[in-house]
Amino acid sequence: MGFELPKGIIFNHELVADPGAFAKQHGAASWLYLNGSEFATMPGGMSYEQVQEAVPVSANVVTDPPRELTLELAREHVAALDKLPRPTLVTCRRGPRSSAVAYLYAGLRAGATADEVIAVAERDGAPFCASAEYKTWVATTLDALKREQR
Repeated sequence: MGFELPKGIIFNHELVADPGAFAKQHGAASWLYLNGSEFATMPGGMSYEQVQEAVPVSANVVTDPPRELTLELAREHVAALDKLPRPTLVTCRRGPRSSAVAYLYAGLRAGATADEVIAVAERDGAPFCASAEYKTWVATTLDALKREQR
């Protein structure tokens, strides 16, 4: 298997306590933030403004629950990640959605199959692999996006 998640795409595995420190720790040039404004009001939450203060370039594609993961949302993720310089942080609340987005994008750009992406994500312990729904979204969306690019 040749597919690997590129080192320049980093997702979170837990709440980000200090956005500035998280960005510095990873040498981030940019950040794709997947939460909406309501997350800032929750315990342990953060705002998009904090993300903007932590990195020079950022994008906000609101993806947090109860929003459904869709093909259109994936297109927005891909478009944002195509524009953001590396290394890029991709974060949601605790990592499942951000890891799904990271592996989906990396698999698409590497021309990997859905089976390769899921196998590597499972091997790596990506948080989205704990959810059958997220694994299905990554697989079906990756296939759909690849068909669109032909």
